[in-house]
Amino acid sequence: MKEFVLLFRRPQLKEPEMDSEKIKAYRKKWDDWLSGFPEDVKLSSTGLALSEDGKILKPGGVITDGPFVELKEKLGGLAVIKTETLDEAITLAHGCPVLEIGGSVEIREAFLAKEPGTSR
Repeated sequence: MKEFVLLFRRPQLKEPEMDSEKIKAYRKKWDDWLSGFPEDVKLSSTGLALSEDGKILKPGGVITDGPFVELKEKLGGLAVIKTETLDEAITLAHGCPVLEIGGSVEIREAFLAKEPGTSR
């Protein structure tokens, strides 16, 4: 099996768009989706949510505020799954609740590089 990272990007939402009941229902959709994967799919890391605050370290030790607030989509979280193919990972991503609010799911194969400077 291969490991794939699902990166969840969500649109910037204004506070009134998600009241507490909508947030509760939305979180339930996430729980249902993550717990509904077939038995042969290994969920290596559950849906990890990311804080909206952070810093970016650049060459030379320069630290800047981040993530970038001018973006229309924010990286909201990630999950790592194990499936046989990229197509299987994409099929699973189709049920992601972030798609219902105008977000997107980026799917990438993850692997350890064997040697510095190589991709595998």
